Amino acid sequence: MPKANAPLESASVSLSSRMTAIELRASFSLASIFALRMLGLFLILPVFATEAARYPGGDDTVMVGLTMGMYGLTQALLQFLYGLASDRVGRKRVIVFGLLVSAVGGAVAALAPSLFWLAVGRAIQGAGAVSAAVTALLADQTREEVRTKSMALVGASIGLMFALSLVAAPVLAASIGLVGIFALTAGLALLGVAAVLWWVPAEPQQHKNLPRGKLRDVLGSAALLRLNLGVFVLHAVQLAMWLALPAMLVQAGLPQGAHWQVYLPAVLGSFVLMGGSLFQMEKRGYLRAMFLSSIGVTALVQLGLWWQIGREPSLFLLGLLLFLFFYAFNVLEASQPSMVSRQAPANARGAAMGVYNTLQSLGLFAGGMGGGWLMKHGGAHGLFAVCAGLMLLWLALAWPMSANAGKPS
Repeated sequence: MPKANAPLESASVSLSSRMTAIELRASFSLASIFALRMLGLFLILPVFATEAARYPGGDDTVMVGLTMGMYGLTQALLQFLYGLASDRVGRKRVIVFGLLVSAVGGAVAALAPSLFWLAVGRAIQGAGAVSAAVTALLADQTREEVRTKSMALVGASIGLMFALSLVAAPVLAASIGLVGIFALTAGLALLGVAAVLWWVPAEPQQHKNLPRGKLRDVLGSAALLRLNLGVFVLHAVQLAMWLALPAMLVQAGLPQGAHWQVYLPAVLGSFVLMGGSLFQMEKRGYLRAMFLSSIGVTALVQLGLWWQIGREPSLFLLGLLLFLFFYAFNVLEASQPSMVSRQAPANARGAAMGVYNTLQSLGLFAGGMGGGWLMKHGGAHGLFAVCAGLMLLWLALAWPMSANAGKPS
């Protein structure tokens, strides 16, 4: 090709990988909905066990654990139905309905006179399971060339909300209590409704006119099955490791109230590194290598934590391991839903994201239940050994994925 055409070719490539105004609006608006919803969830986690003990029935630790886990359980049960419904009646309708349900759950929890009603409120909150519909709508409104970048914005919003909650939750609990925090979560859900109605771009007409997809197109895909198994393992490991990690930080000399001093730099630093590496590697065709490497790094982090047990933990090493974990986790969180949206038929994308998000929620539930059992019977040694084994198993199962896994099949 003549050299004179090279600038045109380069400009074409550059434009194709640059977000349009609509794509930017869709990415930021839908990321904000995720952020508002996840902030409402994360603000509860650091203070729930302590604050719930003040309620009638709060001395029953099993009931406290069940109340905390009800959110994930009802979300897991309903994610697929919400995703399927979004293929049938439209993404926005389903998202607005789910956020309203979540707001009702927050109000019930805020008014709860006992731990039982707190559990009911948490269950209703989880029933507003909009993650699949939101992710499917984001996939509808972005091109394949920029979809991983869009999904990364969602992942970044979730990570930032987690870091913010670690700092804000104790302050809010001291000033407005658990009642006030639940009322705040209801308000955040209503803000999400406003964002859907007045900020999120309209649904693409081509999505509405597609023929109905079939469930077997989703469940019969080996590529989708590997991704669904992967998100289950990733979130099971993510939740399980936090059952032992805070105690290790305390043992390393960092008081519980100061843990955010390690979490926040690790989270923010991981996003900076991900932004500088993932998108460039994807553009050059190395998404598979990044994906598999991130699984391997997560396995190594679990082995590093396992090695620290029984020794005097090093705060520097724990901070480094957390940084590596958050980096690998964020790469996987950004790339997996992007891959699912590309592998799924467009007319069954909501159902595919529903199955994916169901396995994600079940992974959180399994990580809590299984991690607690492992801590009781095998201690932190056993916990991190099993987490490392699960990550290595996922690496072996993911290895056969095609180099074109990030492209439509």
